[in-house]
Amino acid sequence: MKKSILSLTSAFLVAFSLNAQKVEFEEYDLNNGMHVILHQDTSAPVVTTAVMYHVGAKDEQPDRTGMAHFFEHLLFEGTKNIDKGEWFKIVAANGGKNNANTTDDRTYYYEIFPSNNLELGLWMESERLLHPIIGQEGVDTQNEVVKEEKRLRVDNQPYSRFLEYVKKEIFKKHPYKGTTIGEMKHLDDATLEEFLAFNKKFYVPNNATLVVAGDIDIANAKSLIEAYFGPIPRGADIERTIIEEEPITAPIAAKGYDPNIQIPAIMTAYRTPSMKTKDSRVLDMISSYLSTGKSSVLYKKLVDTKKMALQAGAINLSQEDYGTYIIYGLPQGETKLTDIVTEIDEEILKLQTELISEKTYQKLQNQFENQFVNSNSSVEGIANSLARYNVLYGDTNLINTEIEIYRSITREDIKEVAKKYLNPNQRVTLEYLPKK
Repeated sequence: MKKSILSLTSAFLVAFSLNAQKVEFEEYDLNNGMHVILHQDTSAPVVTTAVMYHVGAKDEQPDRTGMAHFFEHLLFEGTKNIDKGEWFKIVAANGGKNNANTTDDRTYYYEIFPSNNLELGLWMESERLLHPIIGQEGVDTQNEVVKEEKRLRVDNQPYSRFLEYVKKEIFKKHPYKGTTIGEMKHLDDATLEEFLAFNKKFYVPNNATLVVAGDIDIANAKSLIEAYFGPIPRGADIERTIIEEEPITAPIAAKGYDPNIQIPAIMTAYRTPSMKTKDSRVLDMISSYLSTGKSSVLYKKLVDTKKMALQAGAINLSQEDYGTYIIYGLPQGETKLTDIVTEIDEEILKLQTELISEKTYQKLQNQFENQFVNSNSSVEGIANSLARYNVLYGDTNLINTEIEIYRSITREDIKEVAKKYLNPNQRVTLEYLPKK
Protein backbone atom coordinates (compact mmCIF):
# COMPACT_ATOMS: atom_id res chain seq x y z
CA MET A 1 0.00 0.00 0.00
CA LYS A 2 2.80 2.42 0.91
CA LYS A 3 4.46 1.84 -2.47
CA SER A 4 1.15 2.52 -4.23
CA ILE A 5 0.69 5.79 -2.34
CA LEU A 6 4.26 6.81 -3.21
CA SER A 7 3.67 6.06 -6.89
CA LEU A 8 0.38 7.97 -6.84
CA THR A 9 2.10 10.98 -5.29
CA SER A 10 4.82 10.88 -7.95
CA ALA A 11 2.27 10.63 -10.74
CA PHE A 12 0.37 13.58 -9.32
CA LEU A 13 3.51 15.73 -9.12
CA VAL A 14 4.50 14.91 -12.69
CA ALA A 15 1.00 15.62 -13.98
CA PHE A 16 0.77 18.87 -12.05
CA SER A 17 4.17 20.08 -13.21
CA LEU A 18 3.40 19.22 -16.83
CA ASN A 19 0.01 20.90 -16.89
CA ALA A 20 0.36 23.86 -14.55
CA GLN A 21 3.94 25.04 -14.69
CA LYS A 22 4.69 25.75 -18.35
CA VAL A 23 5.98 29.30 -18.67
CA GLU A 24 4.92 30.98 -21.88
CA PHE A 25 7.32 33.59 -23.24
CA GLU A 26 8.33 35.37 -26.42
CA GLU A 27 11.89 36.30 -27.28
CA TYR A 28 13.57 38.30 -30.01
CA ASP A 29 16.61 40.50 -30.69
CA LEU A 30 16.76 44.24 -31.22
CA ASN A 31 18.90 45.49 -34.09
CA ASN A 32 21.64 46.48 -31.63
CA GLY A 33 21.94 42.89 -30.39
CA MET A 34 20.01 43.19 -27.11
CA HIS A 35 18.03 40.02 -26.45
CA VAL A 36 14.47 40.59 -25.23
CA ILE A 37 12.23 38.10 -23.42
CA LEU A 38 8.57 38.87 -22.66
CA HIS A 39 6.35 36.91 -20.28
CA GLN A 40 2.72 37.89 -19.70
CA ASP A 41 1.08 37.07 -16.37
CA THR A 42 -2.09 39.01 -15.57
CA SER A 43 -2.76 37.33 -12.22
CA ALA A 44 -1.47 40.39 -10.31
CA PRO A 45 -1.00 44.03 -11.39
CA VAL A 46 2.81 43.99 -11.14
CA VAL A 47 5.64 43.95 -13.64
CA THR A 48 9.31 43.06 -13.33
CA THR A 49 11.81 44.80 -15.57
CA ALA A 50 15.19 43.11 -15.44
CA VAL A 51 18.48 43.22 -17.31
CA MET A 52 21.16 40.56 -17.04
CA TYR A 53 24.61 41.42 -18.36
CA HIS A 54 26.94 38.60 -19.31
CA VAL A 55 29.77 39.91 -17.17
CA GLY A 56 31.00 38.67 -13.82
CA ALA A 57 34.12 38.27 -11.76
CA LYS A 58 35.66 35.83 -14.27
CA ASP A 59 35.81 38.64 -16.86
CA GLU A 60 38.14 40.83 -14.81
CA GLN A 61 41.85 41.37 -15.20
CA PRO A 62 43.92 39.48 -12.60
CA ASP A 63 45.14 42.74 -11.05
CA ARG A 64 41.71 44.41 -11.11
CA THR A 65 39.46 41.93 -9.35
CA GLY A 66 36.14 43.09 -7.95
CA MET A 67 35.26 45.30 -10.92
CA ALA A 68 32.04 43.47 -11.89
CA HIS A 69 30.68 43.58 -8.34
CA PHE A 70 31.80 47.20 -8.05
CA PHE A 71 29.72 48.11 -11.08
CA GLU A 72 26.68 46.55 -9.45
CA HIS A 73 26.98 49.42 -6.97
CA LEU A 74 28.40 52.10 -9.23
CA LEU A 75 25.55 52.00 -11.74
CA PHE A 76 23.09 53.14 -9.09
CA GLU A 77 25.06 56.37 -8.62
CA GLY A 78 23.05 58.28 -11.18
CA THR A 79 22.71 59.03 -14.88
CA LYS A 80 22.43 62.02 -17.15
CA ASN A 81 18.74 62.26 -16.25
CA ILE A 82 18.68 60.72 -12.75
CA ASP A 83 20.49 62.77 -10.14
CA LYS A 84 22.93 61.26 -7.67
CA GLY A 85 21.06 59.57 -4.83
CA GLU A 86 17.69 59.70 -6.61
CA TRP A 87 17.49 56.18 -8.07
CA PHE A 88 16.06 54.48 -5.00
CA LYS A 89 13.85 57.46 -4.19
CA ILE A 90 12.22 57.28 -7.62
CA VAL A 91 11.58 53.56 -7.25
CA ALA A 92 10.09 53.89 -3.75
CA ALA A 93 7.96 56.93 -4.69
CA ASN A 94 6.34 54.89 -7.46
CA GLY A 95 5.47 51.88 -5.32
CA GLY A 96 8.36 49.74 -6.47
CA LYS A 97 11.40 47.91 -5.22
CA ASN A 98 14.69 47.09 -6.88
CA ASN A 99 17.99 45.35 -6.37
CA ALA A 100 21.02 43.87 -8.13
CA ASN A 101 23.48 41.04 -7.63
CA THR A 102 26.70 39.76 -9.14
CA THR A 103 28.25 36.33 -9.53
CA ASP A 104 31.39 35.07 -11.22
CA ASP A 105 29.40 34.74 -14.46
CA ARG A 106 26.82 37.54 -14.69
CA THR A 107 25.36 40.75 -13.21
CA TYR A 108 21.62 41.21 -12.72
CA TYR A 109 19.54 44.35 -12.14
CA TYR A 110 15.79 44.53 -11.68
CA GLU A 111 12.83 46.70 -10.70
CA ILE A 112 9.39 45.54 -9.62
CA PHE A 113 6.61 48.10 -10.12
CA PRO A 114 2.85 48.26 -10.28
CA SER A 115 2.13 47.37 -13.89
CA ASN A 116 1.11 50.92 -14.79
CA ASN A 117 4.77 51.88 -14.24
CA LEU A 118 6.23 49.59 -16.90
CA GLU A 119 7.51 52.55 -18.87
CA LEU A 120 9.29 53.92 -15.81
CA GLY A 121 11.15 50.65 -15.30
CA LEU A 122 12.20 50.50 -18.94
CA TRP A 123 13.34 54.13 -18.90
CA MET A 124 15.44 53.60 -15.77
CA GLU A 125 17.19 50.52 -17.13
CA SER A 126 17.81 52.25 -20.47
CA GLU A 127 19.30 55.18 -18.56
CA ARG A 128 21.66 52.82 -16.75
CA LEU A 129 22.82 51.50 -20.10
CA LEU A 130 22.90 54.68 -22.17
CA HIS A 131 23.63 57.56 -19.81
CA PRO A 132 25.54 56.38 -16.71
CA ILE A 133 27.62 58.96 -14.92
CA ILE A 134 30.93 57.34 -14.04
CA GLY A 135 33.05 59.92 -12.29
CA GLN A 136 35.71 59.98 -9.62
CA GLU A 137 33.27 61.15 -6.93
CA GLY A 138 30.97 58.17 -7.54
CA VAL A 139 33.90 55.76 -7.68
CA ASP A 140 35.23 57.03 -4.36
CA THR A 141 31.79 56.84 -2.73
CA GLN A 142 31.11 53.28 -3.86
CA ASN A 143 34.64 52.20 -2.99
CA GLU A 144 33.81 52.88 0.64
CA VAL A 145 30.44 51.13 0.31
CA VAL A 146 32.08 47.99 -1.10
CA LYS A 147 34.75 48.01 1.61
CA GLU A 148 32.04 48.16 4.28
CA GLU A 149 30.18 45.32 2.60
CA LYS A 150 33.36 43.24 2.63
CA ARG A 151 33.87 43.97 6.32
CA LEU A 152 30.31 42.94 7.16
CA ARG A 153 29.86 39.93 4.88
CA VAL A 154 33.39 38.52 4.69
CA ASP A 155 35.89 39.85 7.18
CA ASN A 156 33.60 39.66 10.22
CA GLN A 157 31.23 36.85 9.22
CA PRO A 158 31.90 33.35 10.61
CA TYR A 159 32.67 30.66 8.00
CA SER A 160 32.52 33.25 5.20
CA ARG A 161 35.93 32.58 3.71
CA PHE A 162 35.92 28.82 3.24
CA LEU A 163 35.00 29.11 -0.44
CA GLU A 164 37.83 31.58 -1.00
CA TYR A 165 40.33 29.04 0.36
CA VAL A 166 38.79 26.15 -1.58
CA LYS A 167 38.73 27.91 -4.94
CA LYS A 168 42.36 28.99 -4.66
CA GLU A 169 43.27 25.31 -4.57
CA ILE A 170 40.70 24.00 -7.07
CA PHE A 171 41.55 26.57 -9.74
CA LYS A 172 45.11 27.50 -10.67
CA LYS A 173 44.48 29.30 -13.98
CA HIS A 174 40.78 30.01 -14.31
CA PRO A 175 39.48 33.30 -12.84
CA TYR A 176 37.12 31.30 -10.63
CA LYS A 177 40.13 31.07 -8.31
CA GLY A 178 39.28 34.57 -7.08
CA THR A 179 36.37 36.00 -5.12
CA THR A 180 33.44 37.92 -6.55
CA ILE A 181 34.00 40.83 -4.19
CA GLY A 182 37.65 40.97 -5.22
CA GLU A 183 40.71 42.53 -3.65
CA MET A 184 40.22 46.00 -2.20
CA LYS A 185 43.72 47.06 -3.24
CA HIS A 186 42.84 46.35 -6.87
CA LEU A 187 39.86 48.70 -6.65
CA ASP A 188 41.97 51.33 -4.87
CA ASP A 189 44.57 51.15 -7.63
CA ALA A 190 42.10 51.28 -10.53
CA THR A 191 41.98 54.54 -12.45
CA LEU A 192 38.85 56.29 -13.64
CA GLU A 193 39.86 55.41 -17.19
CA GLU A 194 39.82 51.71 -16.27
CA PHE A 195 36.29 51.98 -14.87
CA LEU A 196 35.15 53.76 -18.02
CA ALA A 197 36.77 51.09 -20.20
CA PHE A 198 35.08 48.28 -18.25
CA ASN A 199 31.71 49.93 -18.74
CA LYS A 200 32.31 50.52 -22.44
CA LYS A 201 33.31 46.90 -23.00
CA PHE A 202 30.66 45.01 -21.05
CA TYR A 203 27.67 47.30 -20.52
CA VAL A 204 26.48 47.24 -24.11
CA PRO A 205 23.14 46.01 -25.51
CA ASN A 206 24.70 43.07 -27.34
CA ASN A 207 25.96 41.76 -23.98
CA ALA A 208 22.58 42.10 -22.26
CA THR A 209 19.27 40.29 -21.97
CA LEU A 210 16.18 42.32 -21.07
CA VAL A 211 13.26 40.52 -19.44
CA VAL A 212 9.84 42.09 -18.96
CA ALA A 213 7.51 39.82 -17.00
CA GLY A 214 4.11 40.39 -15.49
CA ASP A 215 0.88 42.20 -16.22
CA ILE A 216 1.77 43.62 -19.63
CA ASP A 217 0.27 44.15 -23.03
CA ILE A 218 2.77 42.49 -25.37
CA ALA A 219 2.37 44.93 -28.27
CA ASN A 220 2.68 47.96 -25.98
CA ALA A 221 5.73 46.48 -24.24
CA LYS A 222 7.45 45.88 -27.57
CA SER A 223 6.78 49.46 -28.64
CA LEU A 224 8.21 50.87 -25.41
CA ILE A 225 11.23 48.58 -25.54
CA GLU A 226 12.03 49.70 -29.07
CA ALA A 227 11.65 53.35 -28.08
CA TYR A 228 13.92 53.15 -25.04
CA PHE A 229 16.47 50.51 -26.02
CA GLY A 230 16.42 50.43 -29.82
CA PRO A 231 18.47 53.63 -30.31
CA ILE A 232 21.30 52.50 -27.97
CA PRO A 233 24.40 51.83 -30.10
CA ARG A 234 25.72 48.30 -30.34
CA GLY A 235 29.05 47.74 -28.63
CA ALA A 236 32.10 45.90 -29.89
CA ASP A 237 31.73 42.13 -29.93
CA ILE A 238 33.15 40.50 -26.81
CA GLU A 239 35.55 37.63 -27.41
CA ARG A 240 35.75 35.06 -24.65
CA THR A 241 38.22 32.24 -24.19
CA ILE A 242 37.48 29.55 -21.64
CA ILE A 243 40.62 28.93 -19.65
CA GLU A 244 41.03 25.19 -19.21
CA GLU A 245 42.41 23.66 -16.04
CA GLU A 246 44.58 20.59 -15.89
CA PRO A 247 42.83 17.66 -14.17
CA ILE A 248 43.49 17.17 -10.47
CA THR A 249 45.19 13.79 -10.23
CA ALA A 250 46.66 13.82 -6.74
CA PRO A 251 45.13 14.81 -3.40
CA ILE A 252 45.73 18.38 -2.25
CA ALA A 253 45.87 19.23 1.45
CA ALA A 254 45.28 22.80 2.53
CA LYS A 255 44.48 24.90 5.59
CA GLY A 256 42.50 28.09 5.96
CA TYR A 257 42.04 30.28 8.99
CA ASP A 258 39.09 32.31 10.21
CA PRO A 259 39.34 34.60 13.27
CA ASN A 260 35.55 34.60 13.61
CA ILE A 261 35.07 30.91 14.42
CA GLN A 262 35.67 28.69 17.44
CA ILE A 263 34.67 25.36 15.92
CA PRO A 264 36.76 24.14 12.95
CA ALA A 265 35.35 22.58 9.80
CA ILE A 266 36.58 20.08 7.25
CA MET A 267 35.86 20.28 3.53
CA THR A 268 36.57 17.90 0.70
CA ALA A 269 36.20 19.70 -2.64
CA TYR A 270 36.22 18.46 -6.22
CA ARG A 271 36.35 20.27 -9.57
CA THR A 272 33.31 19.33 -11.61
CA PRO A 273 31.93 20.16 -15.07
CA SER A 274 29.87 23.12 -16.28
CA MET A 275 26.35 23.55 -15.00
CA LYS A 276 25.19 23.06 -18.59
CA THR A 277 26.03 19.34 -18.45
CA LYS A 278 23.83 16.48 -17.37
CA ASP A 279 26.57 15.38 -14.97
CA SER A 280 26.16 18.66 -13.07
CA ARG A 281 22.47 17.90 -12.60
CA VAL A 282 23.35 14.42 -11.37
CA LEU A 283 25.62 16.06 -8.79
CA ASP A 284 22.65 18.20 -7.72
CA MET A 285 20.78 14.99 -7.05
CA ILE A 286 23.73 13.50 -5.16
CA SER A 287 23.78 16.62 -2.97
CA SER A 288 20.12 16.13 -2.14
CA TYR A 289 20.77 12.49 -1.32
CA LEU A 290 23.64 13.41 0.99
CA SER A 291 22.33 16.47 2.75
CA THR A 292 18.76 17.65 2.08
CA GLY A 293 16.75 17.38 5.27
CA LYS A 294 17.20 15.53 8.54
CA SER A 295 16.62 12.18 6.85
CA SER A 296 19.54 12.72 4.46
CA VAL A 297 22.49 10.37 4.64
CA LEU A 298 25.11 12.68 6.16
CA TYR A 299 22.80 14.34 8.68
CA LYS A 300 21.33 11.05 9.82
CA LYS A 301 24.73 9.38 10.14
CA LEU A 302 27.03 12.11 11.45
CA VAL A 303 24.66 14.41 13.33
CA ASP A 304 21.75 12.28 14.46
CA THR A 305 23.07 8.73 14.96
CA LYS A 306 26.81 8.95 15.67
CA LYS A 307 26.72 12.52 17.02
CA MET A 308 30.12 13.19 15.48
CA ALA A 309 29.17 16.47 13.81
CA LEU A 310 27.15 19.57 14.52
CA GLN A 311 26.54 20.04 10.81
CA ALA A 312 27.31 18.08 7.66
CA GLY A 313 26.32 18.54 4.06
CA ALA A 314 27.17 18.77 0.40
CA ILE A 315 27.09 21.75 -1.96
CA ASN A 316 27.13 21.60 -5.74
CA LEU A 317 28.35 25.06 -6.73
CA SER A 318 27.70 24.84 -10.44
CA GLN A 319 28.93 27.64 -12.69
CA GLU A 320 29.13 28.43 -16.38
CA ASP A 321 32.59 27.01 -17.09
CA TYR A 322 33.25 24.63 -14.19
CA GLY A 323 31.69 23.57 -10.93
CA THR A 324 33.01 23.05 -7.41
CA TYR A 325 31.54 20.22 -5.36
CA ILE A 326 32.06 20.56 -1.62
CA ILE A 327 31.28 18.12 1.19
CA TYR A 328 31.74 19.49 4.71
CA GLY A 329 31.37 18.76 8.38
CA LEU A 330 31.71 20.61 11.68
CA PRO A 331 32.92 18.26 14.44
CA GLN A 332 31.16 17.80 17.73
CA GLY A 333 33.10 17.36 20.95
CA GLU A 334 36.44 15.63 20.54
CA THR A 335 35.74 14.26 17.06
CA LYS A 336 38.75 14.57 14.78
CA LEU A 337 38.40 16.21 11.38
CA THR A 338 39.95 13.14 9.79
CA ASP A 339 37.27 10.93 11.36
CA ILE A 340 34.56 12.99 9.69
CA VAL A 341 36.29 12.59 6.33
CA THR A 342 36.45 8.83 6.87
CA GLU A 343 32.72 8.64 7.54
CA ILE A 344 31.90 10.80 4.52
CA ASP A 345 34.16 8.73 2.28
CA GLU A 346 32.32 5.58 3.34
CA GLU A 347 29.06 7.05 2.02
CA ILE A 348 30.69 8.19 -1.22
CA LEU A 349 32.14 4.71 -1.73
CA LYS A 350 28.65 3.24 -1.32
CA LEU A 351 27.40 5.59 -4.03
CA GLN A 352 30.24 4.50 -6.30
CA THR A 353 29.77 0.76 -5.81
CA GLU A 354 26.06 0.26 -5.09
CA LEU A 355 22.85 1.51 -6.62
CA ILE A 356 20.72 3.57 -4.27
CA SER A 357 17.41 1.93 -3.43
CA GLU A 358 14.36 2.42 -5.61
CA LYS A 359 12.59 4.06 -2.67
CA THR A 360 15.43 6.55 -2.16
CA TYR A 361 15.62 7.24 -5.88
CA GLN A 362 11.89 7.93 -6.05
CA LYS A 363 12.17 10.25 -3.07
CA LEU A 364 14.87 12.23 -4.90
CA GLN A 365 12.75 12.46 -8.01
CA ASN A 366 9.84 13.70 -5.91
CA GLN A 367 12.06 16.38 -4.34
CA PHE A 368 13.11 17.70 -7.73
CA GLU A 369 9.56 17.60 -9.07
CA ASN A 370 8.48 19.62 -6.04
CA GLN A 371 11.28 22.13 -6.56
CA PHE A 372 10.22 22.50 -10.17
CA VAL A 373 6.60 23.10 -9.20
CA ASN A 374 7.65 25.81 -6.72
CA SER A 375 10.50 27.40 -8.69
CA ASN A 376 8.32 29.69 -10.81
CA SER A 377 5.77 30.70 -8.20
CA SER A 378 6.38 34.44 -8.61
CA VAL A 379 6.81 36.77 -11.56
CA GLU A 380 10.06 37.98 -9.99
CA GLY A 381 11.41 34.42 -9.94
CA ILE A 382 10.28 33.74 -13.49
CA ALA A 383 12.06 36.87 -14.74
CA ASN A 384 15.30 35.79 -13.08
CA SER A 385 15.03 32.26 -14.47
CA LEU A 386 14.29 33.43 -18.01
CA ALA A 387 17.33 35.72 -17.96
CA ARG A 388 19.62 33.12 -16.39
CA TYR A 389 18.70 30.31 -18.76
CA ASN A 390 19.22 32.58 -21.75
CA VAL A 391 22.49 34.20 -20.68
CA LEU A 392 24.29 31.29 -19.03
CA TYR A 393 22.78 28.25 -20.75
CA GLY A 394 21.86 29.68 -24.14
CA ASP A 395 18.42 28.06 -23.94
CA THR A 396 15.60 30.13 -22.47
CA ASN A 397 13.15 27.24 -22.70
CA LEU A 398 15.08 25.32 -20.04
CA ILE A 399 12.68 27.10 -17.69
CA ASN A 400 10.19 24.50 -18.91
CA THR A 401 12.40 21.57 -19.90
CA GLU A 402 15.25 21.33 -17.39
CA ILE A 403 13.09 19.11 -15.20
CA GLU A 404 13.14 16.55 -18.03
CA ILE A 405 16.91 16.26 -17.57
CA TYR A 406 16.43 15.47 -13.89
CA ARG A 407 13.69 12.98 -14.72
CA SER A 408 16.08 11.21 -17.10
CA ILE A 409 18.69 10.66 -14.39
CA THR A 410 18.87 7.01 -13.39
CA ARG A 411 20.29 5.22 -10.38
CA GLU A 412 23.09 4.04 -12.68
CA ASP A 413 23.85 7.68 -13.58
CA ILE A 414 24.21 8.54 -9.91
CA LYS A 415 26.64 5.67 -9.40
CA GLU A 416 28.72 6.52 -12.49
CA VAL A 417 28.96 10.26 -11.79
CA ALA A 418 30.05 9.59 -8.21
CA LYS A 419 32.76 7.27 -9.57
CA LYS A 420 33.82 9.83 -12.16
CA TYR A 421 34.24 12.92 -10.00
CA LEU A 422 34.22 12.16 -6.25
CA ASN A 423 37.55 10.39 -5.80
CA PRO A 424 40.22 11.09 -3.15
CA ASN A 425 42.94 11.66 -5.78
CA GLN A 426 40.83 14.37 -7.43
CA ARG A 427 40.15 16.58 -4.46
CA VAL A 428 41.25 19.30 -2.11
CA THR A 429 40.92 18.56 1.60
CA LEU A 430 40.71 21.84 3.48
CA GLU A 431 41.01 22.15 7.25
CA TYR A 432 39.16 25.36 8.09
CA LEU A 433 40.50 26.43 11.45
CA PRO A 434 40.12 29.15 14.08
CA LYS A 435 42.88 31.68 13.66
CA LYS A 436 45.66 31.16 16.18
